[in-house]
Amino acid sequence: MLTHKDTNRIELECINCHTRIPLTKSVAGCPQCGENILEARYDLSLINVQEWLKAIKQRGRGLWRYFEVLPLYDPANIVSLGEGGTPLVKSRALASMLGLRNLFIKDERQGPTASFKDRQATVAISAMKEIGVDSVVVASTGNVAIAYAAYGARAGIKLWAFFPSLAPAEKMREAAVYGAEVIKITGTYDQTKEIAARYAKRQGLFLDRGIKSVAAIEAMKTMAYEIAEQLGEQLEGGQRWRSPDWFIQGVSGGMGPIGVGKGFREMYDFGLVDKMPAMGMVQSTGCAPMVEAFNRGQRIATPVEDPQTIISTLATGNPGRAYELLYDYVAKYGGHFTSASDEEAFHATRLVARNDGLSVEPATAVAFAGLFKMVREGVIKPDDVVVVNCSGHTMPVETQILGDQWQRSVDVSERAHTPLPPQEGLASAMEQIDAQVRRVVVIEDTPDAARLIRRVLQAKGAEVHLAHDGATGLQIVRQMRPDLVITDLMMPNVDGFEVIDTLKADPDLQHIPVVVITAKELTAKERARLNSQVDLLLQKGSTIDEDVIENLVDKLN
Repeated sequence: MLTHKDTNRIELECINCHTRIPLTKSVAGCPQCGENILEARYDLSLINVQEWLKAIKQRGRGLWRYFEVLPLYDPANIVSLGEGGTPLVKSRALASMLGLRNLFIKDERQGPTASFKDRQATVAISAMKEIGVDSVVVASTGNVAIAYAAYGARAGIKLWAFFPSLAPAEKMREAAVYGAEVIKITGTYDQTKEIAARYAKRQGLFLDRGIKSVAAIEAMKTMAYEIAEQLGEQLEGGQRWRSPDWFIQGVSGGMGPIGVGKGFREMYDFGLVDKMPAMGMVQSTGCAPMVEAFNRGQRIATPVEDPQTIISTLATGNPGRAYELLYDYVAKYGGHFTSASDEEAFHATRLVARNDGLSVEPATAVAFAGLFKMVREGVIKPDDVVVVNCSGHTMPVETQILGDQWQRSVDVSERAHTPLPPQEGLASAMEQIDAQVRRVVVIEDTPDAARLIRRVLQAKGAEVHLAHDGATGLQIVRQMRPDLVITDLMMPNVDGFEVIDTLKADPDLQHIPVVVITAKELTAKERARLNSQVDLLLQKGSTIDEDVIENLVDKLN
């Protein structure tokens, strides 16, 4: 194995001003311009490619088989749990449904903590061990903190994990299981990162910022190496490595595809692949600053100050310089930015699970929903070789191990919002509504959602009448005079807003409580409009969960 120990060939380069610095404990961004994104630079001329390929074939699976192009001097400092080397699964039924001949899924669910962030964690924690870090602060929406906590526990490095309040409680709990100190911030992910940085500075702790970008980019590029090697085996009979035509990923901060792009650039420079793949970046419709900027032809994204998605892992409102790098990549090598709603992601989850047997996390579901759009719009062609990053698993984590005292809460919310009926604590919110609800009209144009609501309401003893459009719903309400109306907002012809306006303008109907269940991203004007009209607002997001409906009807009996 060619090591870096005696060659001293690892440097970090600022993507903005191109200042180069050594990889040391003090790194927290560029010392010249303050840029957070740093990339590792190697003297690739020291690697004899043919000898390296032979050496790789003799090594075991896992990302450290590519050690020579990773930012570590001494392999003795590697902290590993067996990450990397994940399968590249060829889709059958789903590919056939989409009319794609070569659709592959990079199954990152099979990492030690069930997400592709295990790659980042092994590189970051190994680098921290090598430079003598014993405590680290990280801001995360879930997967990064869990992976860092697991690998930190193995390396004896203490983790302080800052989560935004919308991050799933199960993910916070899992980080705590590994011994991390968990701090929940009542605010956005961008606010959480600011609080984490201030805490690290005040306490004199190492902040995973400069290292984070290095680790994310360098670790994710190993996915590119694996994909090229695996596609070569499956499509080229092992005669050569192969780039896909498209690499698809759900993106928030953007480090994943930046890293994958860097990996393919290195392989192209090595002569291992003969082309660069196009990048398909998919964001949640409720937080899509990259997509909005791309559609406007802008290289700089306007931050989204109030993300409206329940997929917290994709709720980065300010992608910063990362978007500029991805924009430049697409301009040079090809690609596309698109968005998908939380509801579209829910449907994609079911399609992937029922067709290819893969239960995927919401961020992956968004990637598949975006893929469906790009195929439908003709952006992706039937003969294209497509690889989707299946970034994580849906499986729940243990919620009972730790008891109740496993986190600290900090409220930093400052902006005043137009108040809405409660979106959390549905059981208590239903106290507003008459307990003697027996007849309910449900106006919902999505058949699966309507059936679920009806089934659960009927199980509670309610008489349920369904309408699949607003006009029919109003007709039924006038006929039945129900105790409760549940309506969607986005419907053809007569939408939910018109339904509500009509009900509240009719003296005979205005007293009927109205519950809105919607996946729509609400504007400030729409929020203000609903504030005085409805008794409860539920952001439906990617699913109408059965437990949500159970809570909704908790007062029926």
